[in-house]
Amino acid sequence: MCTFYVYHTHHTGERHVVRTNIDLDDDLVREAFELTGAKTKRDLVHRALGELVRRLRSRNLAALAGQIRFRDDFDHKTLRDMSRADR
Repeated sequence: MCTFYVYHTHHTGERHVVRTNIDLDDDLVREAFELTGAKTKRDLVHRALGELVRRLRSRNLAALAGQIRFRDDFDHKTLRDMSRADR
C-alpha cells in the first residue's frame, strides 16, 4: 500500500490545500503512473481528481439531454458562427 500522511491544512492564495493520508493499492498506483506519465504521486492524484470532476460534470450535462426546451426560433448554427467571428 502507498500511504500519504496528514500534518496540516493551509490556504495558499486562492487555493485551499488539504493534506490527508490515504492508502492506495500499489498495483493501481503503478498502472496509473504508466498510463498517465505523471512524475509524482501528488501530480497523479491531482490528475485523477481532475478527471473525476470532468467526467461527473459531463455526465451531469448529459443527464439534461431532452429536458431542455429551446425557443422555436433558436438557431444554434447562427450562434456558433457568431462565436467564431469573435475570435
